[in-house]
Amino acid sequence: MERQQEESKVDLIIVGGGVTGAGVFREAVRNGLRCLLVEQKDFAWGTSSRSSKLIHGGLRYLKEAQFKLTLESVKERERLLADAEGLVSPIDFLMPLYESSGPGRAAMAAGLTVYDIIAGKFRHRYLRSGRVKELVPGINTGKLKGGYLFMDAQVDDARLVLRLIGEGTRQGGRALNYTEARSVLRDEKGAVCGVSLKDVATGDTWEVSAPAVINATGVWAESLHPSPEAHLHLRPLRGSHLVFSRETLPVEHAISFFHPVDKRPLFIIPWEGVVLLGTTDLDHEGDVNLEPAISDDEAEYLLAALKRVIPHAEVTRDDALTSFAGVRPVLSEGRKEASRESREHAVWVDRGLVTVTGGKLTTFRKLAWDTLKAAQPFIREDPLTGEGDAVFSERRGTTPEGLKTEVYKRLWSRYGKGTLALLALSVPRGLEPIAESPYVWAELAYAAEHESVSHLDDLLLRRVRIGLVLKNGGLDQMPAIREVVQNPLNWDDERWEREVEAYDSLWKRCYSPRPVKD
Repeated sequence: MERQQEESKVDLIIVGGGVTGAGVFREAVRNGLRCLLVEQKDFAWGTSSRSSKLIHGGLRYLKEAQFKLTLESVKERERLLADAEGLVSPIDFLMPLYESSGPGRAAMAAGLTVYDIIAGKFRHRYLRSGRVKELVPGINTGKLKGGYLFMDAQVDDARLVLRLIGEGTRQGGRALNYTEARSVLRDEKGAVCGVSLKDVATGDTWEVSAPAVINATGVWAESLHPSPEAHLHLRPLRGSHLVFSRETLPVEHAISFFHPVDKRPLFIIPWEGVVLLGTTDLDHEGDVNLEPAISDDEAEYLLAALKRVIPHAEVTRDDALTSFAGVRPVLSEGRKEASRESREHAVWVDRGLVTVTGGKLTTFRKLAWDTLKAAQPFIREDPLTGEGDAVFSERRGTTPEGLKTEVYKRLWSRYGKGTLALLALSVPRGLEPIAESPYVWAELAYAAEHESVSHLDDLLLRRVRIGLVLKNGGLDQMPAIREVVQNPLNWDDERWEREVEAYDSLWKRCYSPRPVKD
């Protein structure tokens, strides 16, 4: 169907296909609103596929006296653990304590107690130094006093976005990637009346009418709606990560620690069969329309921290499998230290244009509801409902015969009802793992056929994350990948070769351990 043949009038247009826009879309559709979501690049292209993969309460926000943010974050973490089981999973964190640096035992105990009180579950415990050494072989033992074990959670961020969009579209919403919002349309009185759209691939333009528009474009938010507060503006901050195999960096528990130079909190996290080392926090001076990449200084900064916490880890940058970087939309009142900036969000309203920006992955649903409440007066008189409902309405049923429960649970957590279509596909290697990854070949085939894939990087970096977890970003598996996805993508041989060449270039520029500079 041509895109300009979509509905010409809807109740709500959402601009931005990251986790905030996807959250708004999901809740609005659930309320019976006719919704159109548009994204100028791919769904989850920005920060929502390049985060640190954590659904966390924000323990460090207590130190900054951001009690409201911590309260919201812990509550949302608990909700997601209950409602998005499998996609959002608990993870044990270990924070070693040293005599000469970092927080003391009393301060950590107080913070973690508050953490657990908010969650309503007592989960943290103190470990003596001997036990810390057992859990983290090779840890720096100089002046090691002990450590705390506590719980947070992690997620496949891009799949969270796609699951939200998937439920919304199955219930009647429309979501278009590679569709640019050129301008917000207003009537003679200045009230919002729609959006002018452009198909990025064809250049075709058209208009869709709506009484309200949500601007959920992250770091691009002020291009559609300049901040109404002269002292408050978006500050793009980059966070970069190195990714290692578990053989190279054999860490079983997530470790939270402090950089020896600037005392910033960092982490080492097992995730999707690999280990993440991150994250940096500095001003991003590059073009936000281009994919960011880790810098040489950031890589050295992360490795210096790793060397401090696990001195005997013989790990270099060249041992990494991949790297990735994301740009956070942080609201700033001035040039304070980047890591001390607040992660709270703001909602701005201008006669039907509602902008939401700032915030963090964990609290996406809070952002979504604050935004919808602000937009509701422009849409209908009746209040919106369901703020306390489960995040996902599609419930997993009985495991199909012949399928392992853990496999079905994992697939359902990522695809919802789409899992049934995925399992019905007849593809080479089917439910076998793709190389050393936790992903299976049928996931590639399903995404190619059902999840609006326009380019190879959509498929390998966001639908299935092999571009992040396999050496060379999955390029070594390209002949087998071609066999599974070329037909459902309906690409001829010439198109396939162009896409592989483009993906190869992109991965080397932005995702290799040593990104190639243009």
